[in-house]
Amino acid sequence: MAASYPEGVPAVLADKRQQFGSRFLRDPARVFHHNAWDNVEWSEEQAAAAERKVQENSTQRVCQEKQVDYEINAHKYWNDFYKIHENGFFKDRHWLFTEFPELAPSQNQNHLKDWFLENKKSEISECRNSEDGPGLIMEEQCKCSSKSLEHKTQLPPVKENVTQKISDLEICADEFPGSSATYRILEVGCGVGNTVFPILQTNNDAGLFVYCCDFSSTAIELVQTNSEYDPSRCFAFVHDLCDEEKSYPVPESSLDIIILIFVLSAIVPDKMQKAINRLSKLLKPGGMMLLRDYGRYDMAQLRFKKGQCLSGNFYVRGDGTRVYFFTQEELDVLFTTAGLEKVQNLVDRRLQVNRGKQLTMYRVWIQCKYRKPLLSGTCC
Repeated sequence: MAASYPEGVPAVLADKRQQFGSRFLRDPARVFHHNAWDNVEWSEEQAAAAERKVQENSTQRVCQEKQVDYEINAHKYWNDFYKIHENGFFKDRHWLFTEFPELAPSQNQNHLKDWFLENKKSEISECRNSEDGPGLIMEEQCKCSSKSLEHKTQLPPVKENVTQKISDLEICADEFPGSSATYRILEVGCGVGNTVFPILQTNNDAGLFVYCCDFSSTAIELVQTNSEYDPSRCFAFVHDLCDEEKSYPVPESSLDIIILIFVLSAIVPDKMQKAINRLSKLLKPGGMMLLRDYGRYDMAQLRFKKGQCLSGNFYVRGDGTRVYFFTQEELDVLFTTAGLEKVQNLVDRRLQVNRGKQLTMYRVWIQCKYRKPLLSGTCC
């Protein structure tokens, strides 16, 4: 079976893509008039047929020996993938700024401030600067100062002797790549940079610093050798999301945004919770984790044949890479267990159309935003 990946999204949608949920197929006779339709409702018969198909392709499981191989050599399979396709398989994800405006330069300075003001009015009103007059938040006494809300301050106070071991390098908590940045974004599972480079090209905020990692060394090499790679604004590094012993090259509570785009689905379900727990610790209070991934009964899941199922809703592709298909509830449990609060958890049911071949393809993706709560007693 040919590999099925999510990157068909930018390929089939118009250049100025509207947020999903705005193009509806009201007349079935017009199905081939556009390349994609949003929020397509499934009939009971279609849903039942999808469930039967999944039950059918799950009856025969991959043998345990092969499952161990796919886990141990996961990096090898992805390295092989990128050696074959390099940077020509996936397309740049310019749709990110529509679905995740937090990544856009006009938004990233204000999303935390607006949320804080909405939820902490009472605490702000009690926190005054006696010298500068009423209505001013005291920077010395309040961790959530007006400047920090605009991402213009350094990291929250940490002990000077705290260090984190990154591979063979000791990184001090106040001295690390991007330590002087005022807005920090990390993408986990960056591939060849189809998210990172659009962010760097679009967001010219001088205080922005983007981290990106992948456990494929081949992918990271492609990122670092890309002409758009700027070490003064970006740091790409090899990292295994499931490696509990290896630290990230940033201290805890230092990131504003963490991006997970079709990456969590590539790891063993039993390891997902610990991976999210570790990432959650990297977020600043008020920081956001953004996810877009495969939903249950997506076309890619229904296309798998018998013998490709590893475990419930978890499959291996023909090239050895793996994929899981989520429900909203599963993702909600993962994020809330990690101490995050739900901002968004939506199903994107998309009907994609190949007008040349007169084919229809039902895609199901889940899009999530979860926020790290502000610390209690952040003011005065």
